[in-house]
Amino acid sequence: MSAVRLPVADAAAVRRRVTALLAEHRAAVAGVALAQLAAAAAGVAIPRVLGEMVDVVGRGGPGAAGRLHGLIAVVVALAAANALLTGGGEYLARILGERVFAELRERLVAAAMRLPLSVVESAGTGDLLGRTSHDLESIRFVVRRGVSQILVIVLTIVSVTAAALLTSPALGACMLVAAVLAVPVGRWYLLRVVPGYKAMNGLWAEFDGIVAETAEQADTVDAQGLGQRRNQVLDRALREVWLTEQYALWLRCVLVAVLALAVCLPLIAVLAWGAWLVGRGAVTVGGVTTVALYAVQLREPVHEITFWLDSLQSASVALARIVGVELVEPDRAATSGRVLPEPPRARGVSYAYRPGHDVLHDVDLEIVPGERLVVVGPSGSGKSTLGRMLAGIHPPTRGRVTVGSGGPDGEGTDLTALTEAALHRQVALVTQEHHVFACSLADNLRIARADADDAQIAEALDVVGAGPWVAGLSDGLDTLVGAGGIVLDPGQAQQVALARIVLMDPATLILDEATSLLDAGAARSAERALDAVLTGRTVVVIAHRLDAAAAADRVAVVIDGRIVELGPHEELVAAGGQYTRLWEAWSGA
Repeated sequence: MSAVRLPVADAAAVRRRVTALLAEHRAAVAGVALAQLAAAAAGVAIPRVLGEMVDVVGRGGPGAAGRLHGLIAVVVALAAANALLTGGGEYLARILGERVFAELRERLVAAAMRLPLSVVESAGTGDLLGRTSHDLESIRFVVRRGVSQILVIVLTIVSVTAAALLTSPALGACMLVAAVLAVPVGRWYLLRVVPGYKAMNGLWAEFDGIVAETAEQADTVDAQGLGQRRNQVLDRALREVWLTEQYALWLRCVLVAVLALAVCLPLIAVLAWGAWLVGRGAVTVGGVTTVALYAVQLREPVHEITFWLDSLQSASVALARIVGVELVEPDRAATSGRVLPEPPRARGVSYAYRPGHDVLHDVDLEIVPGERLVVVGPSGSGKSTLGRMLAGIHPPTRGRVTVGSGGPDGEGTDLTALTEAALHRQVALVTQEHHVFACSLADNLRIARADADDAQIAEALDVVGAGPWVAGLSDGLDTLVGAGGIVLDPGQAQQVALARIVLMDPATLILDEATSLLDAGAARSAERALDAVLTGRTVVVIAHRLDAAAAADRVAVVIDGRIVELGPHEELVAAGGQYTRLWEAWSGA
Protein backbone atom coordinates (compact mmCIF):
# COMPACT_ATOMS: atom_id res chain seq x y z
CA MET A 1 0.00 0.00 0.00
CA SER A 2 1.31 3.47 -0.88
CA ALA A 3 2.32 5.68 2.02
CA VAL A 4 1.05 8.76 0.18
CA ARG A 5 -2.52 9.29 -0.96
CA LEU A 6 -4.26 11.96 -2.93
CA PRO A 7 -5.86 14.58 -0.66
CA VAL A 8 -9.42 14.34 0.64
CA ALA A 9 -11.45 17.56 0.81
CA ASP A 10 -12.74 18.66 4.20
CA ALA A 11 -16.41 19.20 5.01
CA ALA A 12 -16.21 22.92 4.26
CA ALA A 13 -14.83 22.30 0.76
CA VAL A 14 -17.55 19.73 0.06
CA ARG A 15 -20.24 22.16 1.23
CA ARG A 16 -18.79 24.85 -1.03
CA ARG A 17 -18.86 22.48 -3.99
CA VAL A 18 -22.46 21.42 -3.32
CA THR A 19 -23.48 25.07 -2.84
CA ALA A 20 -21.75 26.04 -6.09
CA LEU A 21 -23.47 23.21 -7.97
CA LEU A 22 -26.88 24.23 -6.63
CA ALA A 23 -26.18 27.87 -7.48
CA GLU A 24 -25.21 26.95 -11.05
CA HIS A 25 -28.51 25.10 -11.44
CA ARG A 26 -30.65 27.35 -9.26
CA ALA A 27 -33.50 27.57 -11.77
CA ALA A 28 -33.76 23.79 -12.09
CA VAL A 29 -33.49 23.34 -8.31
CA ALA A 30 -36.25 25.90 -7.78
CA GLY A 31 -38.48 24.12 -10.30
CA VAL A 32 -37.99 20.77 -8.56
CA ALA A 33 -38.58 22.32 -5.13
CA LEU A 34 -41.79 24.06 -6.19
CA ALA A 35 -43.18 20.94 -7.85
CA GLN A 36 -42.42 18.78 -4.81
CA LEU A 37 -43.71 21.42 -2.39
CA ALA A 38 -46.98 21.57 -4.27
CA ALA A 39 -47.15 17.75 -4.25
CA ALA A 40 -46.50 17.70 -0.49
CA ALA A 41 -49.21 20.31 0.08
CA ALA A 42 -51.71 18.21 -1.88
CA GLY A 43 -50.66 15.12 0.06
CA VAL A 44 -51.05 16.65 3.52
CA ALA A 45 -54.44 18.11 2.59
CA ILE A 46 -55.90 14.64 2.10
CA PRO A 47 -55.88 13.61 5.82
CA ARG A 48 -57.49 16.96 6.69
CA VAL A 49 -60.35 16.25 4.28
CA LEU A 50 -60.67 12.67 5.53
CA GLY A 51 -60.96 13.96 9.11
CA GLU A 52 -63.67 16.34 8.00
CA MET A 53 -65.50 13.41 6.39
CA VAL A 54 -65.42 11.56 9.74
CA ASP A 55 -66.97 14.58 11.48
CA VAL A 56 -69.63 14.94 8.75
CA VAL A 57 -70.63 11.31 9.19
CA GLY A 58 -70.63 11.74 12.97
CA ARG A 59 -72.85 14.83 12.87
CA GLY A 60 -75.23 13.43 10.24
CA GLY A 61 -78.31 15.56 9.49
CA PRO A 62 -79.74 16.91 6.24
CA GLY A 63 -77.24 17.51 3.48
CA ALA A 64 -74.62 15.25 5.03
CA ALA A 65 -74.60 12.92 2.02
CA GLY A 66 -74.10 15.77 -0.44
CA ARG A 67 -71.37 17.23 1.73
CA LEU A 68 -69.71 13.79 1.91
CA HIS A 69 -69.85 13.38 -1.87
CA GLY A 70 -68.19 16.76 -2.34
CA LEU A 71 -65.40 15.86 0.10
CA ILE A 72 -64.83 12.56 -1.71
CA ALA A 73 -64.40 14.48 -4.97
CA VAL A 74 -61.90 16.77 -3.25
CA VAL A 75 -59.89 13.75 -2.02
CA VAL A 76 -59.80 12.30 -5.54
CA ALA A 77 -58.70 15.65 -6.97
CA LEU A 78 -56.00 16.06 -4.33
CA ALA A 79 -54.72 12.52 -4.93
CA ALA A 80 -54.57 13.13 -8.68
CA ALA A 81 -52.79 16.46 -8.16
CA ASN A 82 -50.31 14.81 -5.80
CA ALA A 83 -49.53 12.08 -8.34
CA LEU A 84 -49.10 14.51 -11.24
CA LEU A 85 -46.96 16.95 -9.27
CA THR A 86 -44.84 14.16 -7.81
CA GLY A 87 -44.25 12.71 -11.28
CA GLY A 88 -43.43 16.13 -12.71
CA GLY A 89 -41.04 16.86 -9.86
CA GLU A 90 -39.37 13.48 -10.31
CA TYR A 91 -38.96 14.12 -14.04
CA LEU A 92 -37.37 17.52 -13.44
CA ALA A 93 -35.17 16.04 -10.70
CA ARG A 94 -33.92 13.27 -12.99
CA ILE A 95 -32.90 15.84 -15.61
CA LEU A 96 -31.18 17.94 -12.94
CA GLY A 97 -29.42 14.88 -11.52
CA GLU A 98 -28.09 13.79 -14.92
CA ARG A 99 -26.71 17.27 -15.60
CA VAL A 100 -25.08 17.57 -12.19
CA PHE A 101 -23.57 14.07 -12.41
CA ALA A 102 -22.24 14.72 -15.91
CA GLU A 103 -20.65 17.94 -14.67
CA LEU A 104 -19.06 16.19 -11.69
CA ARG A 105 -17.71 13.44 -13.92
CA GLU A 106 -16.30 15.89 -16.47
CA ARG A 107 -14.64 17.98 -13.75
CA LEU A 108 -13.10 14.86 -12.22
CA VAL A 109 -11.70 13.71 -15.56
CA ALA A 110 -10.32 17.20 -16.24
CA ALA A 111 -8.71 17.33 -12.78
CA ALA A 112 -7.27 13.83 -13.17
CA MET A 113 -5.78 14.70 -16.55
CA ARG A 114 -4.03 17.71 -14.98
CA LEU A 115 -2.55 15.75 -12.07
CA PRO A 116 1.24 15.80 -11.92
CA LEU A 117 2.46 12.35 -12.88
CA SER A 118 4.81 12.32 -9.88
CA VAL A 119 1.82 12.70 -7.56
CA VAL A 120 -0.06 9.83 -9.23
CA GLU A 121 3.00 7.60 -9.02
CA SER A 122 3.50 8.44 -5.34
CA ALA A 123 -0.15 7.78 -4.48
CA GLY A 124 -0.37 4.63 -6.59
CA THR A 125 -2.78 3.92 -9.42
CA GLY A 126 -5.32 2.34 -7.05
CA ASP A 127 -6.11 5.63 -5.30
CA LEU A 128 -6.97 7.47 -8.52
CA LEU A 129 -8.70 4.39 -9.95
CA GLY A 130 -10.87 4.13 -6.83
CA ARG A 131 -11.92 7.77 -7.11
CA THR A 132 -12.82 7.52 -10.79
CA SER A 133 -14.73 4.26 -10.37
CA HIS A 134 -15.95 3.21 -6.89
CA ASP A 135 -16.30 6.76 -5.51
CA LEU A 136 -17.98 8.09 -8.63
CA GLU A 137 -20.39 5.16 -8.57
CA SER A 138 -21.16 5.88 -4.89
CA ILE A 139 -22.53 9.31 -5.71
CA ARG A 140 -24.18 8.39 -9.02
CA PHE A 141 -27.39 7.06 -7.49
CA VAL A 142 -27.63 9.84 -4.91
CA VAL A 143 -27.16 12.56 -7.51
CA ARG A 144 -29.57 11.04 -10.01
CA ARG A 145 -32.31 9.93 -7.61
CA GLY A 146 -31.48 11.45 -4.24
CA VAL A 147 -32.07 15.08 -5.21
CA SER A 148 -35.76 14.43 -5.70
CA GLN A 149 -36.24 11.83 -2.96
CA ILE A 150 -34.46 13.74 -0.20
CA LEU A 151 -36.38 16.88 -1.11
CA VAL A 152 -39.68 14.96 -0.98
CA ILE A 153 -38.77 13.44 2.40
CA VAL A 154 -37.84 16.78 3.97
CA LEU A 155 -40.87 18.59 2.58
CA THR A 156 -43.18 15.75 3.62
CA ILE A 157 -41.90 15.62 7.20
CA VAL A 158 -42.05 19.42 7.59
CA SER A 159 -45.45 19.81 5.95
CA VAL A 160 -47.03 16.85 7.79
CA THR A 161 -45.77 18.10 11.17
CA ALA A 162 -46.91 21.65 10.42
CA ALA A 163 -50.33 20.47 9.24
CA ALA A 164 -50.76 18.38 12.41
CA LEU A 165 -49.93 21.36 14.61
CA LEU A 166 -52.33 23.59 12.67
CA THR A 167 -55.10 20.98 12.93
CA SER A 168 -54.73 20.64 16.69
CA PRO A 169 -51.76 22.07 18.59
CA ALA A 170 -52.45 19.73 21.51
CA LEU A 171 -52.42 16.61 19.31
CA GLY A 172 -49.84 17.91 16.85
CA ALA A 173 -47.24 18.09 19.63
CA CYS A 174 -47.32 14.28 19.67
CA MET A 175 -45.64 14.31 16.26
CA LEU A 176 -42.47 15.60 17.92
CA VAL A 177 -42.19 12.53 20.18
CA ALA A 178 -40.22 10.70 17.48
CA ALA A 179 -37.43 13.26 17.81
CA VAL A 180 -36.75 12.11 21.38
CA LEU A 181 -35.16 8.93 20.01
CA ALA A 182 -34.32 9.88 16.42
CA VAL A 183 -32.18 12.97 17.09
CA PRO A 184 -29.66 11.54 19.61
CA VAL A 185 -29.34 8.25 17.73
CA GLY A 186 -28.92 10.12 14.44
CA ARG A 187 -26.08 12.18 15.95
CA TRP A 188 -24.47 9.03 17.36
CA TYR A 189 -24.69 7.39 13.93
CA LEU A 190 -23.24 10.33 11.97
CA LEU A 191 -20.27 10.71 14.32
CA ARG A 192 -19.25 7.12 13.60
CA VAL A 193 -20.36 6.41 10.04
CA VAL A 194 -18.47 9.25 8.32
CA PRO A 195 -15.02 8.10 9.51
CA GLY A 196 -16.09 4.54 8.71
CA TYR A 197 -16.95 5.41 5.12
CA LYS A 198 -13.71 7.36 4.70
CA ALA A 199 -11.74 4.31 5.80
CA MET A 200 -13.87 2.03 3.62
CA ASN A 201 -13.40 4.09 0.44
CA GLY A 202 -9.67 4.25 1.04
CA LEU A 203 -9.53 0.47 1.46
CA TRP A 204 -11.59 -0.07 -1.68
CA ALA A 205 -9.10 2.13 -3.56
CA GLU A 206 -6.25 -0.04 -2.27
CA PHE A 207 -8.15 -3.20 -3.23
CA ASP A 208 -8.82 -1.86 -6.76
CA GLY A 209 -5.15 -1.02 -7.14
CA ILE A 210 -4.02 -4.49 -6.08
CA VAL A 211 -6.41 -6.16 -8.54
CA ALA A 212 -5.42 -3.82 -11.39
CA GLU A 213 -1.69 -4.19 -10.79
CA THR A 214 -1.90 -7.97 -10.54
CA ALA A 215 -4.02 -8.28 -13.69
CA GLU A 216 -1.84 -5.90 -15.72
CA GLN A 217 1.35 -7.70 -14.69
CA ALA A 218 -0.10 -11.23 -14.82
CA ASP A 219 2.72 -12.49 -17.06
CA THR A 220 5.36 -11.24 -14.62
CA VAL A 221 3.47 -12.69 -11.66
CA ASP A 222 3.35 -16.10 -13.37
CA ALA A 223 6.96 -15.96 -14.53
CA GLN A 224 8.27 -15.06 -11.09
CA GLY A 225 5.98 -17.45 -9.21
CA LEU A 226 4.39 -14.59 -7.26
CA GLY A 227 0.82 -15.90 -7.42
CA GLN A 228 0.66 -17.00 -3.78
CA ARG A 229 2.19 -13.75 -2.53
CA ARG A 230 -0.22 -11.63 -4.57
CA ASN A 231 -3.12 -13.72 -3.28
CA GLN A 232 -1.99 -13.05 0.27
CA VAL A 233 -1.88 -9.32 -0.41
CA LEU A 234 -5.33 -9.49 -1.98
CA ASP A 235 -6.74 -11.53 0.92
CA ARG A 236 -5.40 -9.04 3.44
CA ALA A 237 -6.96 -6.09 1.60
CA LEU A 238 -10.25 -7.96 1.18
CA ARG A 239 -10.30 -8.83 4.88
CA GLU A 240 -9.88 -5.17 5.84
CA VAL A 241 -12.65 -4.12 3.43
CA TRP A 242 -14.95 -6.81 4.86
CA LEU A 243 -14.36 -5.74 8.47
CA THR A 244 -15.03 -2.10 7.61
CA GLU A 245 -18.17 -2.99 5.65
CA GLN A 246 -19.30 -5.10 8.61
CA TYR A 247 -18.83 -2.17 10.98
CA ALA A 248 -20.82 0.16 8.71
CA LEU A 249 -23.57 -2.46 8.43
CA TRP A 250 -23.78 -2.72 12.23
CA LEU A 251 -24.20 1.06 12.47
CA ARG A 252 -27.00 0.93 9.89
CA CYS A 253 -28.78 -1.86 11.76
CA VAL A 254 -28.77 0.19 14.98
CA LEU A 255 -30.09 3.23 13.14
CA VAL A 256 -32.86 1.31 11.37
CA ALA A 257 -33.98 -0.44 14.57
CA VAL A 258 -34.18 2.78 16.61
CA LEU A 259 -35.95 4.76 13.87
CA ALA A 260 -38.44 1.91 13.39
CA LEU A 261 -39.33 2.25 17.07
CA ALA A 262 -39.29 6.04 16.99
CA VAL A 263 -41.70 6.23 14.04
CA CYS A 264 -44.34 4.25 15.96
CA LEU A 265 -44.36 6.62 18.95
CA PRO A 266 -46.29 9.53 17.35
CA LEU A 267 -49.24 7.30 16.34
CA ILE A 268 -49.41 5.67 19.79
CA ALA A 269 -49.20 9.09 21.47
CA VAL A 270 -51.89 10.61 19.21
CA LEU A 271 -54.35 7.77 19.80
CA ALA A 272 -53.80 7.68 23.59
CA TRP A 273 -53.75 11.44 24.09
CA GLY A 274 -56.55 11.95 21.54
CA ALA A 275 -58.85 9.47 23.30
CA TRP A 276 -58.38 11.36 26.56
CA LEU A 277 -59.06 14.73 24.86
CA VAL A 278 -62.15 13.44 23.00
CA GLY A 279 -63.59 12.24 26.30
CA ARG A 280 -63.33 15.78 27.60
CA GLY A 281 -64.65 17.41 24.44
CA ALA A 282 -61.35 19.17 23.72
CA VAL A 283 -61.10 17.72 20.19
CA THR A 284 -63.39 15.92 17.78
CA VAL A 285 -63.04 12.35 16.55
CA GLY A 286 -62.36 13.79 13.09
CA GLY A 287 -59.50 15.86 14.53
CA VAL A 288 -57.96 12.78 16.14
CA THR A 289 -58.43 10.90 12.85
CA THR A 290 -56.70 13.66 10.90
CA VAL A 291 -53.67 13.85 13.19
CA ALA A 292 -53.50 10.03 13.42
CA LEU A 293 -53.41 9.89 9.62
CA TYR A 294 -50.62 12.46 9.68
CA ALA A 295 -48.72 10.23 12.12
CA VAL A 296 -49.19 7.30 9.72
CA GLN A 297 -48.15 9.52 6.82
CA LEU A 298 -44.96 10.37 8.70
CA ARG A 299 -43.83 6.74 8.86
CA GLU A 300 -42.90 6.26 5.21
CA PRO A 301 -40.59 9.30 4.89
CA VAL A 302 -38.89 8.42 8.20
CA HIS A 303 -38.27 4.88 6.94
CA GLU A 304 -36.94 6.27 3.65
CA ILE A 305 -34.71 8.79 5.36
CA THR A 306 -32.90 5.87 7.00
CA PHE A 307 -31.82 4.65 3.56
CA TRP A 308 -31.04 8.08 2.16
CA LEU A 309 -29.17 9.21 5.27
CA ASP A 310 -26.81 6.27 4.87
CA SER A 311 -26.49 6.81 1.11
CA LEU A 312 -25.92 10.52 1.65
CA GLN A 313 -23.05 9.90 4.06
CA SER A 314 -21.43 7.44 1.67
CA ALA A 315 -21.85 9.91 -1.19
CA SER A 316 -20.49 12.84 0.85
CA VAL A 317 -17.33 10.87 1.65
CA ALA A 318 -17.00 9.88 -2.02
CA LEU A 319 -17.52 13.51 -3.05
CA ALA A 320 -14.82 14.61 -0.59
CA ARG A 321 -12.39 12.22 -2.28
CA ILE A 322 -13.44 13.39 -5.75
CA VAL A 323 -13.12 17.08 -4.84
CA GLY A 324 -9.76 16.22 -3.27
CA VAL A 325 -8.35 15.41 -6.73
CA GLU A 326 -8.77 19.09 -7.62
CA LEU A 327 -6.83 20.14 -4.50
CA VAL A 328 -3.54 18.71 -5.76
CA GLU A 329 -1.14 21.58 -6.38
CA PRO A 330 0.49 21.68 -9.83
CA ASP A 331 4.18 20.85 -9.98
CA ARG A 332 4.87 23.69 -12.40
CA ALA A 333 3.79 27.22 -13.30
CA ALA A 334 3.39 27.86 -17.03
CA THR A 335 4.91 31.21 -17.99
CA SER A 336 5.68 30.80 -21.68
CA GLY A 337 3.82 29.68 -24.78
CA ARG A 338 6.79 29.96 -27.11
CA VAL A 339 7.78 26.95 -29.24
CA LEU A 340 11.36 26.71 -30.48
CA PRO A 341 12.67 24.15 -33.03
CA GLU A 342 15.46 23.21 -30.64
CA PRO A 343 15.93 20.09 -28.52
CA PRO A 344 15.83 20.16 -24.71
CA ARG A 345 19.04 20.49 -22.75
CA ALA A 346 19.78 18.99 -19.30
CA ARG A 347 22.11 20.75 -16.88
CA GLY A 348 22.99 19.30 -13.48
CA VAL A 349 19.74 17.34 -13.43
CA SER A 350 18.94 15.13 -10.46
CA TYR A 351 15.62 13.52 -9.68
CA ALA A 352 14.17 11.63 -6.72
CA TYR A 353 10.80 9.90 -6.63
CA ARG A 354 11.22 9.89 -2.86
CA PRO A 355 13.17 12.58 -0.98
CA GLY A 356 16.72 11.51 -0.36
CA HIS A 357 16.69 8.67 -2.92
CA ASP A 358 17.97 10.13 -6.22
CA VAL A 359 17.62 8.00 -9.33
CA LEU A 360 19.42 10.60 -11.51
CA HIS A 361 22.62 12.31 -10.35
CA ASP A 362 23.84 15.61 -11.83
CA VAL A 363 23.15 14.66 -15.45
CA ASP A 364 24.39 17.00 -18.18
CA LEU A 365 23.21 16.34 -21.72
CA GLU A 366 23.42 18.60 -24.76
CA ILE A 367 21.32 17.18 -27.61
CA VAL A 368 22.38 18.16 -31.13
CA PRO A 369 19.47 19.43 -33.28
CA GLY A 370 18.39 16.87 -35.83
CA GLU A 371 20.38 13.98 -34.34
CA ARG A 372 19.17 10.57 -33.31
CA LEU A 373 20.42 9.89 -29.81
CA VAL A 374 19.96 6.44 -28.28
CA VAL A 375 20.05 6.08 -24.49
CA VAL A 376 21.07 2.62 -23.28
CA GLY A 377 21.87 1.00 -19.96
CA PRO A 378 20.84 -1.82 -17.63
CA SER A 379 17.27 -2.06 -16.35
CA GLY A 380 16.71 0.34 -13.46
CA SER A 381 19.62 2.58 -14.43
CA GLY A 382 17.41 5.67 -14.88
CA LYS A 383 16.95 5.71 -18.67
CA SER A 384 13.17 6.14 -18.61
CA THR A 385 13.40 8.74 -15.84
CA LEU A 386 15.86 10.73 -17.96
CA GLY A 387 13.43 10.48 -20.87
CA ARG A 388 10.67 11.92 -18.70
CA MET A 389 12.91 14.79 -17.66
CA LEU A 390 13.67 15.58 -21.31
CA ALA A 391 9.94 15.41 -22.14
CA GLY A 392 8.98 17.83 -19.36
CA ILE A 393 6.88 15.19 -17.59
CA HIS A 394 8.63 15.77 -14.26
CA PRO A 395 10.37 18.90 -13.04
CA PRO A 396 13.88 18.00 -11.87
CA THR A 397 14.57 17.78 -8.15
CA ARG A 398 17.75 19.75 -8.84
CA GLY A 399 19.13 21.28 -12.00
CA ARG A 400 17.25 22.40 -15.09
CA VAL A 401 15.92 21.05 -18.37
CA THR A 402 15.65 23.99 -20.76
CA VAL A 403 15.04 24.81 -24.39
CA GLY A 404 16.41 27.73 -26.39
CA SER A 405 18.75 30.43 -25.16
CA GLY A 406 16.26 32.99 -23.84
CA GLY A 407 14.72 33.15 -20.42
CA PRO A 408 15.46 35.64 -17.65
CA ASP A 409 19.02 34.34 -17.17
CA GLY A 410 19.85 33.67 -20.82
CA GLU A 411 20.06 29.93 -20.12
CA GLY A 412 16.83 29.05 -21.91
CA THR A 413 13.25 28.41 -20.87
CA ASP A 414 12.50 25.54 -18.51
CA LEU A 415 10.37 22.88 -20.15
CA THR A 416 8.09 22.86 -17.11
CA ALA A 417 7.50 26.60 -17.61
CA LEU A 418 5.89 26.02 -21.01
CA THR A 419 2.13 25.91 -21.39
CA GLU A 420 0.67 22.49 -22.06
CA ALA A 421 0.05 23.30 -25.74
CA ALA A 422 3.58 24.67 -26.21
CA LEU A 423 5.16 21.70 -24.42
CA HIS A 424 3.33 19.23 -26.67
CA ARG A 425 4.54 21.06 -29.77
CA GLN A 426 8.06 21.21 -28.36
CA VAL A 427 8.56 17.61 -27.26
CA ALA A 428 6.52 14.41 -27.04
CA LEU A 429 7.14 11.15 -25.21
CA VAL A 430 5.95 7.79 -26.56
CA THR A 431 6.19 4.89 -24.10
CA GLN A 432 5.23 1.23 -24.03
CA GLU A 433 2.02 2.26 -22.27
CA HIS A 434 -0.93 3.19 -24.43
CA HIS A 435 -4.68 3.50 -24.23
CA VAL A 436 -7.49 3.10 -26.69
CA PHE A 437 -10.50 5.19 -25.71
CA ALA A 438 -14.06 3.94 -26.08
CA CYS A 439 -15.02 6.02 -29.11
CA SER A 440 -14.48 6.05 -32.86
CA LEU A 441 -11.02 5.47 -34.28
CA ALA A 442 -11.04 9.01 -35.68
CA ASP A 443 -11.85 10.51 -32.27
CA ASN A 444 -9.02 8.45 -30.75
CA LEU A 445 -6.65 10.27 -33.10
CA ARG A 446 -8.23 13.69 -32.61
CA ILE A 447 -7.23 13.52 -28.95
CA ALA A 448 -3.80 14.55 -30.25
CA ARG A 449 -5.09 17.18 -32.69
CA ALA A 450 -8.71 18.22 -32.43
CA ASP A 451 -8.87 19.96 -35.83
CA ALA A 452 -7.47 17.03 -37.83
CA ASP A 453 -9.68 16.03 -40.76
CA ASP A 454 -10.24 12.48 -41.98
CA ALA A 455 -7.58 12.77 -44.68
CA GLN A 456 -4.92 13.82 -42.17
CA ILE A 457 -5.95 11.04 -39.79
CA ALA A 458 -5.79 8.43 -42.56
CA GLU A 459 -2.36 9.71 -43.60
CA ALA A 460 -1.06 9.46 -40.03
CA LEU A 461 -2.32 5.88 -39.77
CA ASP A 462 -0.67 5.02 -43.09
CA VAL A 463 2.64 6.44 -41.85
CA VAL A 464 2.75 4.00 -38.92
CA GLY A 465 1.69 1.04 -41.06
CA ALA A 466 -1.90 0.84 -39.79
CA GLY A 467 -3.50 1.53 -43.18
CA PRO A 468 -4.20 -2.13 -44.16
CA TRP A 469 -6.13 -3.13 -41.04
CA VAL A 470 -7.92 0.22 -40.86
CA ALA A 471 -9.11 -0.29 -44.44
CA GLY A 472 -10.67 -3.58 -43.34
CA LEU A 473 -12.83 -2.00 -40.62
CA SER A 474 -16.56 -2.06 -41.34
CA ASP A 475 -17.08 1.68 -40.78
CA GLY A 476 -13.56 2.86 -41.51
CA LEU A 477 -12.45 5.75 -39.30
CA ASP A 478 -15.93 5.89 -37.75
CA THR A 479 -15.61 2.35 -36.36
CA LEU A 480 -16.08 2.19 -32.61
CA VAL A 481 -13.02 0.81 -30.84
CA GLY A 482 -12.14 0.10 -27.22
CA ALA A 483 -14.69 -0.97 -24.61
CA GLY A 484 -18.03 -1.67 -26.31
CA GLY A 485 -16.45 -1.70 -29.77
CA ILE A 486 -13.70 -3.52 -31.63
CA VAL A 487 -10.87 -4.45 -29.27
CA LEU A 488 -7.51 -3.63 -30.86
CA ASP A 489 -4.60 -5.95 -30.23
CA PRO A 490 -1.48 -4.49 -28.52
CA GLY A 491 0.28 -3.88 -31.81
CA GLN A 492 -2.67 -2.01 -33.32
CA ALA A 493 -3.13 0.00 -30.13
CA GLN A 494 0.52 1.04 -30.21
CA GLN A 495 0.17 2.05 -33.85
CA VAL A 496 -2.74 4.29 -32.83
CA ALA A 497 -0.51 5.87 -30.18
CA LEU A 498 2.24 6.46 -32.75
CA ALA A 499 -0.26 7.96 -35.19
CA ARG A 500 -1.25 10.47 -32.50
CA ILE A 501 2.37 11.57 -32.34
CA VAL A 502 2.47 12.00 -36.12
CA LEU A 503 -0.51 14.34 -35.85
CA MET A 504 1.02 16.27 -32.93
CA ASP A 505 4.17 16.92 -35.01
CA PRO A 506 6.49 17.79 -32.09
CA ALA A 507 9.92 19.37 -32.61
CA THR A 508 11.62 16.66 -30.54
CA LEU A 509 10.43 13.11 -30.14
CA ILE A 510 11.39 10.79 -27.29
CA LEU A 511 10.69 7.10 -27.83
CA ASP A 512 10.82 4.91 -24.73
CA GLU A 513 10.62 1.40 -26.19
CA ALA A 514 7.68 2.71 -28.21
CA THR A 515 7.48 -0.27 -30.57
CA SER A 516 8.35 -3.00 -28.07
CA LEU A 517 4.79 -4.39 -28.00
CA LEU A 518 4.65 -4.82 -31.77
CA ASP A 519 5.65 -8.11 -33.32
CA ALA A 520 8.91 -8.09 -35.22
CA GLY A 521 7.33 -7.49 -38.62
CA ALA A 522 5.00 -4.75 -37.46
CA ALA A 523 7.79 -3.10 -35.44
CA ARG A 524 10.09 -2.97 -38.47
CA SER A 525 7.26 -1.62 -40.62
CA ALA A 526 6.39 1.11 -38.11
CA GLU A 527 10.03 2.07 -37.61
CA ARG A 528 10.60 2.31 -41.40
CA ALA A 529 7.49 4.47 -41.74
CA LEU A 530 8.58 6.67 -38.86
CA ASP A 531 11.98 7.20 -40.45
CA ALA A 532 10.39 9.30 -43.19
CA VAL A 533 8.53 11.40 -40.64
CA LEU A 534 11.56 11.77 -38.35
CA THR A 535 13.93 12.97 -41.06
CA GLY A 536 15.39 16.29 -39.93
CA ARG A 537 13.78 15.94 -36.49
CA THR A 538 15.54 15.45 -33.18
CA VAL A 539 14.87 11.96 -31.80
CA VAL A 540 15.86 10.47 -28.44
CA VAL A 541 15.37 6.71 -28.24
CA ILE A 542 15.34 4.92 -24.86
CA ALA A 543 16.33 1.41 -25.85
CA HIS A 544 16.98 -1.99 -24.32
CA ARG A 545 17.78 -3.56 -27.71
CA LEU A 546 21.20 -2.34 -28.76
CA ASP A 547 20.56 -2.84 -32.47
CA ALA A 548 18.93 0.60 -32.37
CA ALA A 549 22.16 2.05 -30.94
CA ALA A 550 24.25 0.83 -33.86
CA ALA A 551 22.30 3.05 -36.29
CA ALA A 552 22.25 6.13 -34.03
CA ASP A 553 24.25 9.32 -34.44
CA ARG A 554 25.29 9.12 -30.78
CA VAL A 555 24.81 6.77 -27.86
CA ALA A 556 24.46 7.79 -24.22
CA VAL A 557 25.21 5.08 -21.66
CA VAL A 558 23.37 5.48 -18.35
CA ILE A 559 24.64 3.56 -15.34
CA ASP A 560 23.19 4.10 -11.84
CA GLY A 561 21.57 7.39 -12.81
CA ARG A 562 24.65 8.92 -14.47
CA ILE A 563 25.72 9.30 -18.09
CA VAL A 564 29.06 7.51 -18.01
CA GLU A 565 29.75 7.44 -21.77
CA LEU A 566 28.55 9.51 -24.71
CA GLY A 567 29.57 9.27 -28.34
CA PRO A 568 29.12 7.45 -31.66
CA HIS A 569 28.59 3.68 -31.61
CA GLU A 570 31.92 2.78 -33.21
CA GLU A 571 33.96 4.94 -30.85
CA LEU A 572 32.24 3.56 -27.75
CA VAL A 573 32.68 -0.04 -28.88
CA ALA A 574 36.38 0.61 -29.47
CA ALA A 575 36.82 2.40 -26.12
CA GLY A 576 36.53 -0.82 -24.10
CA GLY A 577 34.28 0.70 -21.47
CA GLN A 578 30.75 0.09 -20.19
CA TYR A 579 29.21 0.27 -23.67
CA THR A 580 31.71 -2.28 -24.99
CA ARG A 581 30.61 -4.78 -22.35
CA LEU A 582 26.92 -4.08 -23.04
CA TRP A 583 27.46 -4.50 -26.78
CA GLU A 584 29.43 -7.71 -26.37
CA ALA A 585 26.72 -9.15 -24.11
CA TRP A 586 24.05 -8.13 -26.63
CA SER A 587 25.80 -9.29 -29.80
CA GLY A 588 27.35 -12.41 -28.26
CA ALA A 589 30.81 -11.32 -29.38
